[in-house]
Amino acid sequence: MRSRKPAIRNIFLPWERRVGILRRLGLSRLRPFLLVVAVLAVIVVIGVRERQKTGERATRAAIVVVRRGIDAYRAEHDGKCPRQLEELETLRYLTSVPDDAWGRPLRLMCPSRREGVAYDLSSDGPDGEPGGLDRIE
Repeated sequence: MRSRKPAIRNIFLPWERRVGILRRLGLSRLRPFLLVVAVLAVIVVIGVRERQKTGERATRAAIVVVRRGIDAYRAEHDGKCPRQLEELETLRYLTSVPDDAWGRPLRLMCPSRREGVAYDLSSDGPDGEPGGLDRIE
């Protein structure tokens, strides 16, 4: 008669039975790498957002400088606007006409389309479309 093989019994404690999805898929060793990838993805997203915000802040600063030059011009020319922004540079109201953060010239509309405002000074924004939704005023 053949002897029967003894059955191997495993005893598991309750905390050993917890099996996550990574362990079930056989990916439990990838946990540190997945964590590193997630942290890097968050850093990249934050970096892209900050780069865009930096461009907006630089453009707003350029608009403030040009507004001061336009206001000085209007004060000395009976409230008339300059025909072009380069005129502010030739008459020494500005040392140079700044571009926006994306290298495009600022737009001056005089008289303004809005009531109670003498002129509109804006940038086309990151996409460069005139009057787009991301323009900066």
